Amino acid sequence: MPSKPPDPVEVALGLGGNVGDPVGSIRAAIDALGSRDVVAIAAVSSLWRTAPWGGVPQPDYANACAIGTTRLAPLALLDAVKAIERDLGRVDTVRWGPRVIDIDILFYGDAAHADERLVLPHRELMRRAFVLVPLAEIAPDRTVAGVRIADAARAIGREGVRPWEEG
Repeated sequence: MPSKPPDPVEVALGLGGNVGDPVGSIRAAIDALGSRDVVAIAAVSSLWRTAPWGGVPQPDYANACAIGTTRLAPLALLDAVKAIERDLGRVDTVRWGPRVIDIDILFYGDAAHADERLVLPHRELMRRAFVLVPLAEIAPDRTVAGVRIADAARAIGREGVRPWEEG
């Protein structure tokens, strides 16, 4: 008798890029997440333009967040999003350097997980306006580690984050 698939888990993903067509890469990544049965996407934020982070000279980023459900375990989800990044042309360069696409797992249900490959919730989630602003758009009342996303976004502010159209 086949085993029952695991129950769906709510996940949030941060997506960004600044090489080539970053908006197209974000859209392609979201399409791939659904078409490959990685995440059943329930909501996608607006696109946001953000200044680069980490001190490496490079163009502004396009950023967005998506929320949905997955039946994959955390490390299987990580492997799936890394495969999508590679398929869309991501090549690892310097830390915080330019990239075609980056997909981060922001939270996985209420799970706390930490190993050399993955930390959940994402260790920088509450410190990055370019993640909190779009995430608050689609999941304002969601709490992560006891903090409402809308409250965290309000506290950090929108400095360096503006709607993509304001280019």
